[in-house]
Order: sequence, then structure tokens, then C-alpha cells
Amino acid sequence: MAARRVSSLLSRSLSASSPLLFRSQGRNCYNGGILRRFGTSSAAAEEIINPSVQVSHTQLLINGNFVDSSSGKTFPTLDPRTGEVIAHVAEGDAEDINRAVKAARTAFDEGPWPKMSAYERSRVLLRFADLVEKHSEELASLETWDNGKPYQQSLTAEIPMFARLFRYYAGWADKIHGLTIPADGNYQVHTLHEPIGVAGQIIPWNFPLLMFAWKVGPALACGNTIVLKTAEQTPLTAFYAGKLFLEAGLPPGVLNIVSGFGATAGAALASHMDVDKLAFTGSTDTGKVILGLAANSNLKPVTLELGGKSPFIVFEDADIDKAVELAHFALFFNQGQCCCAGSRTFVHEKVYDEFVEKSKARALKRVVGDPFRKGIEQGPQIDLKQFEKVMKYIKSGIESNATLECGGDQIGDKGYFIQPTVFSNVKDDMLIAQDEIFGPVQSILKFSDVDEVIKRANETKYGLAAGVFTKNLDTANRVSRALKAGTVWVNCFDVFDAAIPFGGYKMSGNGREKGIYSLNNYLQIKAVVTALNKPAWI
Repeated sequence: MAARRVSSLLSRSLSASSPLLFRSQGRNCYNGGILRRFGTSSAAAEEIINPSVQVSHTQLLINGNFVDSSSGKTFPTLDPRTGEVIAHVAEGDAEDINRAVKAARTAFDEGPWPKMSAYERSRVLLRFADLVEKHSEELASLETWDNGKPYQQSLTAEIPMFARLFRYYAGWADKIHGLTIPADGNYQVHTLHEPIGVAGQIIPWNFPLLMFAWKVGPALACGNTIVLKTAEQTPLTAFYAGKLFLEAGLPPGVLNIVSGFGATAGAALASHMDVDKLAFTGSTDTGKVILGLAANSNLKPVTLELGGKSPFIVFEDADIDKAVELAHFALFFNQGQCCCAGSRTFVHEKVYDEFVEKSKARALKRVVGDPFRKGIEQGPQIDLKQFEKVMKYIKSGIESNATLECGGDQIGDKGYFIQPTVFSNVKDDMLIAQDEIFGPVQSILKFSDVDEVIKRANETKYGLAAGVFTKNLDTANRVSRALKAGTVWVNCFDVFDAAIPFGGYKMSGNGREKGIYSLNNYLQIKAVVTALNKPAWI
């Protein structure tokens, strides 16, 4: 599948045409009590589908071998559908990071990977992509089981994109080169683009495989070695991918994978004196800590992809039905657990009431349940901590006098399912309009004119992404240039082609991932100046 089709494929895969498992009964008015707007049957009442995949890799991958942690400790990774244990995984700590960094350093300084021809490196990446496709069902099952996202989303969109990203970077491996530069005087000058060395990478739990690809792909294409720390909530697919890389012929020590917690393994990686580069995706608060640890150790360069509070702006000339569906997708995709989610929906006052009513109706039709079932649009939140965080923000919205149009409560009494929630009459100073909720909570705000909405959209500490929905080309051009965001989608949203760079302004991070720009994160530029003796020309 071409990467540019991922957004449309996701929309088709998660369409509202499937039979509902949870449907509203009667009117949806908040009465001050417990909210039960979806069917009385709960997610827990449905028979849970047991994935057919076996969890075969739960140890750390260090120097080409799956090994126990130095301490022998393990920790549970949980099924967000039930809160029950899927498997116990090795708990890496500072000593395991030391072992992994030592393996990566040896592989970089003495091993074949950086000395291998770029073409041979590309062949390893291509073989890996082939193996991903061969084992797509196992990878998709593990991703859904560990994360809670719909299986069809994992299988038909994310796994193909995962393979596509590695093929994209395989194509870049033998096209990385420097320049010949004219200089004053009798000198021959050229630049070398060299691998930076040992790259430390810390990935999040919301898109475990895709974030793996965003970081591992360019680092390997440039000839680096890697120590990757998984999110403690979702370690399983990274280990499976590591196994496939070994099958593809990746030399030992080039890719090392450590599962563990941020305060121990993550901090040790960020502060390690023998790590040459660090890349992190996660919250802005954690990003600040990571940046400090890197600065206070060896000043390693850091790429950060952090939080967002992205505006989705609907102008009065928009096709309202299409805008409602796109805004719904922009917010509720991946259970709302998306850093670039369109979580501030600005709607022009002339179409505001119609938009709110139709957004409410769409949310009430959203299919919530076991993500392994066909037709499911929304699974559970990742864990209890995230569930409680989302519920806290829903409570805050109610207490701030935003209008709760629908949702607002847990579904069932087992697992971490939350009703699709829509607030209207949201004001800019409310917490639900300021903070990154990271859940299925849509906040709809009203605006009057272009200048006003540009100003309000930019009045946030974040600047990751934005959406603009209009038929007017002048409006689209004006607003897209005025918004302070790393990505602006016009009449579309969440288009993640392998070649399109992604990253944020302001406190949404620094650096870019994907595309040609991501290669710069993993390269050093060296100038070589050679004196010429009586050159024929200069």
C-alpha cells in the first residue's frame, strides 16, 4: 500500500457502517449523576477474543541475543481490554543500558555495519520489510493486544506503513553524500556525511511500531548503531521486530532493545556518556527532563517529538458533513491517543450549531469494544493511569460549565473503555482547551472571523499540527502560513506519508522525523580541506 493512502484507508477501515456494539439509548442530557449514554451491555460483558499469536520474546535484545535483565527482575505488560497480565517482560535498568551501549559501541567501532557498503545496508532493510509483511498478522495481533488499538487499524494501516517506512529508508541508504565546495585559494574542499555513532532512542506507547520505524529506519540507513528503550506499557512488538532484524541479517550489536521504566532505564540512556545522539517521543514534561539529562552528561544532540493541542478549524464555507467526519477522525483516531490529534475544534459561528449536533450524532454512533472484533472503531485506553487522566479532564470540562453533549463515562467495569465524549461551548481558558488530554474527548469552540481564529489557534504552548477545512484557496493559504505548527493539513488530517517530515514548533519539540530531514538527525558533517600544488584549475 502506498503510504499516502494510509489516512483514507484508516477512514474506510474504521467506518461507521458496521453494526454497533454500544449504542445510545434515548436522549443524552447530563443530569448531574452517573452518565450512561451507551448501551447497558458493557465491554466486559462481551466475550473477550483471545489472540492466536504467542508471546515468544520477553527478554532484552543485547548484542544479537535475547537475555535476562542483569537483576533478573521482570514486570508485567497488561491487556488494556481487561487489565490482566499478558506476559512478564525483562525489566532493564542502568546496568542493562550499560551492556547495550557497550554492544552498540563495539558494533560501531569494530563491527561491519558502518563499514558495509550503503547498498548492502539497504538490502538488510529491504529483507526486514519483506519479513514484516510475511509476519504481519503476528505483529498486528501483538500490537493490538499490548496497546488496545483496533486490530484492523494495526493490520491494514500501521503494519503496511511500518514496512513502507523501512523500504523508504532503504532507498536513502546509498544516496547519502556530501558536496564538493569551491573555496578561495588553492584548496580542494569536500564534505563527508558520516554516521553519528551510537544512537539512543526512546519510543512511546501510542504507536509502538510506527515510532520504532521513525527512529530506527533513518539511524540504520545512515550507518549508526542503536540502543532503543521501549515504552513499559508496550514492549512486545519491538522485541518481535528485533527478532526479524536478526533474521534479515543485521549484525549483532547494531540494534539493541531494552524494556524498562523511564526513571531507571530511560534516565540511564539519556545521561549515558557513550551515547552520541538521543531521540525521544513522549510528553513535553518528560522531554524537558530528557533534554536536561543529555545536556548535563556529554551534550549529546537531542531530537524531541512532544505533545500537542492541535487546532482543527472549520470555516463557514465548509461541507459540514465532510467536516464533521474529518474532525471526528482527527480527534478520536487511536482512542484519542495521538500527539497531533485535532483536539481544539474551532467552528465558525454561522455553522456552529449544525456542526455540534452532527458531531454529537457521529460520536454516538462510534463503535466501541474489543479491538479484535470486526467493525470496532475504538478500543480501550492504554492503562489505568491514562484512563484516570482522561476522566479527570472530563470532570474538569463539566465543572467549567462546558456543555457535555454526549459521553463522559466509562463503558463497563473491566478494562479501560471510555465513551466517545463531545463538549460544546468550550472556552479558551478551560483546561480541556489548554491541556493535552490524550483521550476520546472532543472540545468544540466557536469563532467569528479569520484573524480571531488565527490568534486563538496560536495561543498555546504547543505547535505540533493543525487542520484547516475550507473551500476557499485564499483562506487555506493565508491560514496555513499563519499557524505556528510543524504540519498543517488542509481538507485532510493525519496523512503520514514516509516522505513527509513531522515535528513541532514551540514546546512540541525540535527536529523532524520522516522524510529526507530525518537523516540529518543521525549524521555528522565533516569538512575536508586539502591544499593543492599548482592546480590546473580551481
